[in-house]
Amino acid sequence: MFFHKQALQFQAQPDRPDPLLAKKVQELLGGQWGEISVSMSYLLQGWSCRMPGKYKDLLLDIGTEELAHIEILSTLIAKLLEDAPAGEQEHAMADDPSLAAVIGGMNPQHAIVAGLGPRAADSAGNPWSGAFAQASGNLLADFRFNVTAESQGRLQASRIYKMTDDAGVKETLSFLIARDTMHQNMWLAAIQELEADMVDGTPVPMDFPQEQEHSPHAYTYWPLSDGGQGVEGPWANGPAPDGKGEFSVTEPTPEGPVPMPPKPAPHLFAKGTPGPS
Repeated sequence: MFFHKQALQFQAQPDRPDPLLAKKVQELLGGQWGEISVSMSYLLQGWSCRMPGKYKDLLLDIGTEELAHIEILSTLIAKLLEDAPAGEQEHAMADDPSLAAVIGGMNPQHAIVAGLGPRAADSAGNPWSGAFAQASGNLLADFRFNVTAESQGRLQASRIYKMTDDAGVKETLSFLIARDTMHQNMWLAAIQELEADMVDGTPVPMDFPQEQEHSPHAYTYWPLSDGGQGVEGPWANGPAPDGKGEFSVTEPTPEGPVPMPPKPAPHLFAKGTPGPS
């Protein structure tokens, strides 16, 4: 069950309406790394977790918190769009060119589609996609993805924080940035705990038999860029993090034949050199 408290987890009160800023904040709500994506990722990961206990509870705790962040940003966007109906905008822009420059960047779907409310979309108006939510069924793979998700979310919130002088918006973003700090650390701690519990490990999946890998290539660094300095890193020499191999550097050579395309079907009218009959 889910329970909803009407009070926000944190305030969402901008100093003044700003339709252009509302458009930017949409990225934090409905973008690839927005709050809808992380909430659905964590909840789906939790619901599919077949190991009751601390890891499942962690996923559901943070996933539920992210629902509150969706509400915070939705409220913030609605207030940034407050008192900005299309007709009044046109009159205001006619009298104030600087205001026209700001409002001219407004997402028209905020007015046309959502009635000056938030949308499940990114800052360019692209609808949110379920493809952004990730739940693989492998805890370590998911937790590593979650670190990336929180890193991207915090990065984007920090960028928007620098794009505005609205103290109210900054206060809201400051809270969300702080929670992203906490969540990054939580997922990193969860990864360490998973590896200590030997529930899963590196490489993912750990229980795939390594003798079934093409083992000569499992720990070989291929210098494929003319930069040349990639071979100087610890990923090219020394023990691998999984403790199962030693990194080495090898110049790659082709191991397969030159491909010969199959003979095209006559009814497709394909032109070119046919393959062997």
